[in-house]
Amino acid sequence: MPFAPNFPVMLRTEDGVRIDAAHTPPAAGPGGGLGIVMAHGFTGSWRDRTARRIVHVLSGYGGVMAFDFRGHGRSGGETTVGDLEILDVEAAVRHARVVGYERIAVVGFSMGASVALRHAGLRGGVGAVVSVSGPARWYYRGTKPMRQVHWAIERPLGRWAARVAKRTRIARGQWDPMPMPPYEAAALISPVPLLVVHGDADAFFPLEHAHQIYDGAREPKELWIEPGYGHAESAATPELIHRIGKWIRTNLS
Repeated sequence: MPFAPNFPVMLRTEDGVRIDAAHTPPAAGPGGGLGIVMAHGFTGSWRDRTARRIVHVLSGYGGVMAFDFRGHGRSGGETTVGDLEILDVEAAVRHARVVGYERIAVVGFSMGASVALRHAGLRGGVGAVVSVSGPARWYYRGTKPMRQVHWAIERPLGRWAARVAKRTRIARGQWDPMPMPPYEAAALISPVPLLVVHGDADAFFPLEHAHQIYDGAREPKELWIEPGYGHAESAATPELIHRIGKWIRTNLS
């Protein structure tokens, strides 16, 4: 099945970083003024087949703005792995409004989920937030995949490997100051509805992260624990994305 057509666009953040993005109009006409911003995970890209598949499904519920975070793919700058990336989401939300979408939801996966939570809590301006496979807190090393992620972020050889193999440029040095963790930002999102989605087979972040985000948030909120679901975009089935699209439409109707 061919993917829905998209229209590439170059955005610019408040701090001057060029962001490679694409607008996919709603599959069935205007979409009722509903726009969905999709935020990918660490080392991901809107151009990846898994991301395009998700955009294709979400476009059945509204127009979709997908983009590459700073330091990823064809975007400029270097990734700060969840800190300044809230400016990237803000640029995508701003463009969605320029296109004409009146109601906007942000759907984030893994690192993108942490950014979606922090953006909604600290910047606001969206109508709904979906966190999929997101971390609740920083520096988690309790699983082998996350120890490998930290090696890529913290070691020169790891940053070189990420740049060569994944087209991901990682900023050197530590955060200063440390950004607000996602579970604390979740407490600031209300009264905007929040959906937390997490798989019980996630090899990166165990279920405690989903519960910490959910417990930290205020109503309205929902928690979906998905049996057999692994991590982020690569494990997301069309059925799950359809359910997320229906949740967005219901909560932004």
